[in-house]
Amino acid sequence: MDVSIIETSSLGDRSYLVSVGAVGVVVDPQRDIDRVLDLARDRGVRITHILETHIHNDYVTGGLELARVVGAEYVVPSGDDVGYQRCAVGDGDIIDAGPIQLQVMHTPGHTHHHVSYVLRDRDGRTHAVFTGGSMLFGTTGRTDLLGKENTRELTHAQYHSVRRLAGELPADTKVYPTHGFGSFCAATPASGDSSTVGEQRTTNPALTQDEQSYVDELIAGLSEYPAYYAHMGMINTQGPAPVDLSLPTPVDPDELRRRIEAGEWVVDLRERTVFAAGHLGGTLGFELSDSFVTYLGWLYRWGAPLTLIGENEDQVAAARRELVRIGIDDLAGTAVGDIRTLVAGKELRSYRVADFAALAEALREKDITVLDVRQRNEYETSHIDGAINIPLHELADHLGTLPDREIWVHCASGYRASVAASIIDRPDRTTVLINDEFDNAKGADITSTT
Repeated sequence: MDVSIIETSSLGDRSYLVSVGAVGVVVDPQRDIDRVLDLARDRGVRITHILETHIHNDYVTGGLELARVVGAEYVVPSGDDVGYQRCAVGDGDIIDAGPIQLQVMHTPGHTHHHVSYVLRDRDGRTHAVFTGGSMLFGTTGRTDLLGKENTRELTHAQYHSVRRLAGELPADTKVYPTHGFGSFCAATPASGDSSTVGEQRTTNPALTQDEQSYVDELIAGLSEYPAYYAHMGMINTQGPAPVDLSLPTPVDPDELRRRIEAGEWVVDLRERTVFAAGHLGGTLGFELSDSFVTYLGWLYRWGAPLTLIGENEDQVAAARRELVRIGIDDLAGTAVGDIRTLVAGKELRSYRVADFAALAEALREKDITVLDVRQRNEYETSHIDGAINIPLHELADHLGTLPDREIWVHCASGYRASVAASIIDRPDRTTVLINDEFDNAKGADITSTT
């Protein structure tokens, strides 16, 4: 049996294509299904079934559209009340795909109706298990996405689900989770790139701790998660519209300026230091990287007009693909090319880029403000002496509290700080972006702990 991984690193998730001979089964596909179709074509397989482990909260599924396109059976946990036809499955059911057999295991915790799929061959040999947001590599899926009122119950359920997987499956069973590769759906950061049930028995907290310790530790460690999650479950329950990856309508410089002055969302995709060196005042800098869609989706006012600025059409197309994965479909337009051709008679703005060594020197020489836009748990672990902590996703609501003097803004690596710098940048303020790893601040002897 061949299990091919379809990586979506920007969301920290994986989808899978299982194939034997000419038969293929897909697990938890992302919305841009062309990647799955291309892989199936390369493998020479016909997709007969598409399986969802749960109604996803961190991305828009491509399962429904993929099933329509290829004429496959669409398999969804039976407890979820959805707005489309599907094959509803529950604990113990068998999905028969010829040489591929998948047994359903109800593994609640990440959601109430979450299931895992045990992969077996025609002879009954167990090869793998697709665990979605249940058993991850060295951790488990988070349990608070359905509201605080459900968190404790789901955390206890998660503990028993992972123990069931470990108790009923052979030690050499390969584990294929959907989450845990940077996804905020993981309760804590996952470890490793592959694993087996046997390895998880010695490393997974649900298998190495007693139940109450696991529950207390998981709940205490839950951090904030992206605001766009609030929309994903609803879209996936109702049934996502077919994906559209076409380029947005071109916008000329005058119209671009009008949108900026009207306070619309105009997002610059260029690299963060390039943005700092010269950008249109009033635009937001979201460098197109693996962090792009998470943080844009987190800060974006859902449904607001969104215009993209890119160096070229390929950059805009890549951003478009990322955005549709979280249901941001209606782009208002795009402007591409040299930023100097888009100014419409205005001057470009810029701000300094520095590192933590330069910050240490500035702190000795003058009165400045240090703005830390990491999450509160990161700040409490270690922070710059005297820094103001406003997590990036709260910054827009606290702009009025920032002092008027020079502000140096940082995060853990520079990405969140670059977004924050673009938000606070204005003509009457000196802004400095610290584009550096936070570990270097410790070396500069300017940090302390709460």
